[in-house]
Amino acid sequence: MGQTLSEPETAKDTACCQNSEYRVGSSCMQGWRINMEDSHTHILSLPDDPGTAFFAVYDGHGGAKIAEYAGKNLHKLITKRCEYKDGDVVKAMEMAFLEIDDIMLIEESLKNEQAGSTAVTMIIKDNTVFCANVGDSRAIASVNGKVQPLSFDHKPTNEKEYNRITAAGGWVEYNRVNGNLALSRALGDFTFKRNEKKKPEDQIVTAFPDVEVHKINENWEFIVLACDGIWDVMKNEEVVAFVRENLAAGVEPEDICENLMMKCLAPDCQMAGLGCDNMTVVIVGLMHGKTFEELSARCAVPAEVEENEDTNCIDQVNESEENTSEDEDLQNK
Repeated sequence: MGQTLSEPETAKDTACCQNSEYRVGSSCMQGWRINMEDSHTHILSLPDDPGTAFFAVYDGHGGAKIAEYAGKNLHKLITKRCEYKDGDVVKAMEMAFLEIDDIMLIEESLKNEQAGSTAVTMIIKDNTVFCANVGDSRAIASVNGKVQPLSFDHKPTNEKEYNRITAAGGWVEYNRVNGNLALSRALGDFTFKRNEKKKPEDQIVTAFPDVEVHKINENWEFIVLACDGIWDVMKNEEVVAFVRENLAAGVEPEDICENLMMKCLAPDCQMAGLGCDNMTVVIVGLMHGKTFEELSARCAVPAEVEENEDTNCIDQVNESEENTSEDEDLQNK
């Protein structure tokens, strides 16, 4: 769980931005942890690709340097890649994740770092969302009040992850990589990336992301990106219901971020660490050229009882398994 304070640090770093397409709020809070190790990014229009938005949350562990570096640089590497310029956003994101790892490995101030970071990153271009992630930070969308997952957690007990870990010479113990790391993909964590016989994507811990691609339509209400400090405490459906209820009441996205973190904050650190982590939340309200009041009105309509027939997923690249029975089998190995 990591070291904790005697009292939580509840000061928040909160921001907002907006244009005709997005109403964005973000906030982060140190909480019970000794240090703040998260980073996040929200850009309404990328300098190298005007009209394209980028959002990300990076959850550092073992230190903040990897998360901070990624927060400042990953989006730049994506848009500079030839694959991106050729229109292959998925490939550009995959290669940029590996590229930033290579850069940090030789960067004088980072090469000896023992730290690592999750990354859940999102490009929204031409009404299409491309979500690339490593680790257990997560992104979801609300579509007519129903949860649309945009990423899947990388845990060592997932079958696909377990097989890669063991094939590269690692093991899973106490649900952790080599008994140490609670997630199986990350930026940094170079100690787990030293098998010279394996490609970067086949290392014990890899920076190679899974990428989800979805088409956005007017049924999409908002997107939430957050670190596991939120998802360990609340389910996807609970987060969507909470954000929706607040938006329906006219609460601004940045204030909802603050409210959500306080809701997840543990009253003490006796609950197996739940609610004791750093917390970061980014909420992207999808305006579709309309007003915030119209978004609030949409969120006031009860969620559809029936699931949408069209999930709008046009290219689900991620094949991560989250089958509970499989996970239990792997834990017993």
